[in-house]
Amino acid sequence: MLPEIDDLGTIVVCEDDELTRELLIENLEADRYHALAAPTASDALRFCRFSQPDALLLDLSLPDAAGLDVLRRIRASEGAAAEFDCGLPVLVITGRSSPDDRVRGLSEGADDYLVKPFHYPELLARLRRLLESRYGARGGPLRIGPLTVDPATRVVAVAGREVKLANKEFELLRALAAEPSRVFTKDELLRDVWGFRSAGRTRTLDSHASRLRRKLDPERGRFVINCWGVGYRLVEGA
Repeated sequence: MLPEIDDLGTIVVCEDDELTRELLIENLEADRYHALAAPTASDALRFCRFSQPDALLLDLSLPDAAGLDVLRRIRASEGAAAEFDCGLPVLVITGRSSPDDRVRGLSEGADDYLVKPFHYPELLARLRRLLESRYGARGGPLRIGPLTVDPATRVVAVAGREVKLANKEFELLRALAAEPSRVFTKDELLRDVWGFRSAGRTRTLDSHASRLRRKLDPERGRFVINCWGVGYRLVEGA
């Protein structure tokens, strides 16, 4: 029996043309991505809200709404009770090739803009660049003392004890684990994990950090250190 191979990520494919959508899904699945078919704007928003995707491929011409409206709604979603991950990587795929259309798409928050007809290898290269830019290259597990964080499988363990984390708790841990002894400012973490453009008065980071600390080490609290007035780091420095 062959070993099970983990997906590299979940991609929402919002494209109303059936042939193009099936081509994208078939190729993404072959390249180890879990692809979710979204022929309408409402399908795309539902998947983005409830399926915790890693990226969105977004057509601009959809039967029930403009693709730019989908993009605007995602980018405008901020706060502790946000419907969507406002920092979700979005690659626009469209037949609109004018400079004005391209600038408009990028100005509304698209991370990249690809004009049809496209070559799938180019799309894949652009998608991988977006994913690595946000999540980092999919390397092996990170080990910080008794703590192990595996970005590929999203498995976290402390001294062999597996720790179940919510999505944003894991993203916060992964950000801190990138440089365990460095103090990350609150603005950095809110921008990189939640996609906030400004910190404001939100308590989102503090509440997630507190829950993450309790889950990782409920007795000693060795991880997720609050550096008062600045931010957080994962472990004490040397």
